[in-house]
Amino acid sequence: MNGVLAAGTYRCRDVSAAVSAAVDAGVEWIDIDTAPNYVQGKAEVSLRPVLDRHPRIGISTKVGFVPATDRQAAISAGALLGSQGDQGHCLSRPYIAWQLALSRARLGRVPELVFVHNPEHGAVDRGEVLQSLTSAFEEMESAAHAGLIRGYGVATWTGLSSGLFTVSDLVSLARQVGGRRHHLHAVQTPVSLVRLGVVAAGLEGAGPLYQAREAGLHVFASAPLGGGDVLGAMTAELVRFVDPSATPAQAALLVALSAPAVSRVLLSASTPAHWADALGAAAREPLSPEHLRKVIDVLGT
Repeated sequence: MNGVLAAGTYRCRDVSAAVSAAVDAGVEWIDIDTAPNYVQGKAEVSLRPVLDRHPRIGISTKVGFVPATDRQAAISAGALLGSQGDQGHCLSRPYIAWQLALSRARLGRVPELVFVHNPEHGAVDRGEVLQSLTSAFEEMESAAHAGLIRGYGVATWTGLSSGLFTVSDLVSLARQVGGRRHHLHAVQTPVSLVRLGVVAAGLEGAGPLYQAREAGLHVFASAPLGGGDVLGAMTAELVRFVDPSATPAQAALLVALSAPAVSRVLLSASTPAHWADALGAAAREPLSPEHLRKVIDVLGT
């Protein structure tokens, strides 16, 4: 299997219960996708007891968005100045440093990865987003050298698919800021049955997945079920075409799990039954490149 299932907390109403269900279901390696703007800023706090019980769980969190629950505290601390954060997003070095400290305090440990979250947010052009990323990477490299994080990445919803920036751009910036031994370790982008363009490009030796593989970066596939929308489109005919013996959720997950270069597939599942079904997908043989091409030919990109 190319990808490994990991737990994400996006849209989870009870983070502790959802992650506990993942661990109890037998997930051997789980990367917790937390971010201060999820669950009204309480995702990391809710996760702390689970992490204390399972210290080997890997953690990724995010910086960039300004949750309403933290805005005044950030202003009082001098991390947000003037109109910074008015649009709910800020990648200034002081704000990133403040968020990193807050995450460590809430999680009770140093995160393995911290993603720069949606750097395309509010950007008007490519030059602006690359300048913002350069500043963010400078703060991340500083934090990594100080032992405050172990590595960083970029999590994007549309930045890569729109061409606003590429994985090659990110690697070039990381080398510019951090040298050959930079701490850029991963990218996160949507991969699913309704986001097949990135898979098609990867199969042809192009695009974000291919560039990440060439650069030695981990790829975290987000929204493999499209926020639940994919399941509504999983007709019996489509499930049979992907894998005749799979459930609808397993068939959908198989596409993301089998995509080239994908390291981890982030899934927000809340119950033991959901995790058992998902793990059934992870236990299956991955779809071959030829089969993936047929799926893409049928559904389009």
